[in-house]
Amino acid sequence: MSTVSFRTADVDGYEVFYREAGDAAKPTLLLLHGFPSSSHMFRDLIPLLADEFHLVAPDLPGFGQSALPPREEFTYSFDHLAEVIGRFTEVIGLRKFAIYVFDYGAPTGFRLAMAHPERITGIISQNGNAYLEGLSEGWDPIQRYWREPTAANREAQRAMLTPTSIRWQYEHGVPDVSKVSPDGSALDAYYTGRPGVDDIQLDLFLDYASNVKLYPAFQAYFRQHQPKLLAIWGKNDPFFLPPGAEAYKRDLPQAEVQLLDTGHFALETHAGEIAAAIRRFLKG
Repeated sequence: MSTVSFRTADVDGYEVFYREAGDAAKPTLLLLHGFPSSSHMFRDLIPLLADEFHLVAPDLPGFGQSALPPREEFTYSFDHLAEVIGRFTEVIGLRKFAIYVFDYGAPTGFRLAMAHPERITGIISQNGNAYLEGLSEGWDPIQRYWREPTAANREAQRAMLTPTSIRWQYEHGVPDVSKVSPDGSALDAYYTGRPGVDDIQLDLFLDYASNVKLYPAFQAYFRQHQPKLLAIWGKNDPFFLPPGAEAYKRDLPQAEVQLLDTGHFALETHAGEIAAAIRRFLKG
C-alpha cells in the first residue's frame, strides 16, 4: 500500500494543504472535495488507486487544513477558489491531470478545465453537477436566497451548517446507515464550527448561483473539447439527481454513467466500486 503524505503549498501567500500518494511519474488524478468536507473524504479512495496513479487532494481555501483568511481579506467565491486551486496545480508542478469532482469540486474543476483544456486528461464526476435537471427541490431555499439575498434568507441557510444537518447529508439515501462512519461528518462539523466559517459558507451558498449561470459555458466546453468523462453517482442524493448524471451524454455522447445505490457522499459506502470504475476508466 502506498504511503499518503500530508503537505502544504504556498499559493501566492495562502497555505493550501493537500494529501499526496503514488508515483509522480504516473498519471495524475486531482481530487476536489465538496461542501462541507475536505480532502479527508478521499481517505479510503486514495490507497485503492495509489499503485497505478499519482493522487493529489487539496483542501479548498476556507476548508479543512487549508488557510482560513478572513472574509475582509479573501473573496469567498467559486471564481476565486478555482483561481487558487489552478495556481496550486502550477505551484506543485502538475502539467496534465484527470480531475475527480464532487459537489463544490465540480464548478471548481470545470473552471480549471475551461481555463486550460489542454491540461485535462479526463473527468470523473461523482455527484458533481453541470445541468439544471440535476438540481433537486432541495435547492429551493438556497435559490430563494439567490433571488432575494436578504438578511432573513441568509439566516435561514444556517440550518445547513449544524452537526445534525451535516450528518443527515451523509446518511440520507444510504440503505444501511451503519455502514457510514461517523468520522467524516464529525470532522466536517468541527471544521464548519470554527469561528467565521459560518459566514464564509453562507457567502459560498450565495455565490453558488454563479455556477448555475455557468452551466451553459461548462456544457460548451464539453461539446468543444470532448473530454472523456465518467459520471458515477449516488442515485439517492437529495441535492443532485440522477438526470444530472445522464445529462452529460447530451454533450459527451461517449460519457459513461454509473449509478450507485447510495446517497450524496458515495465514497463513504462505495469506495471500492468507485476505485474499480476509475481504474478501468482511466486505463481504457
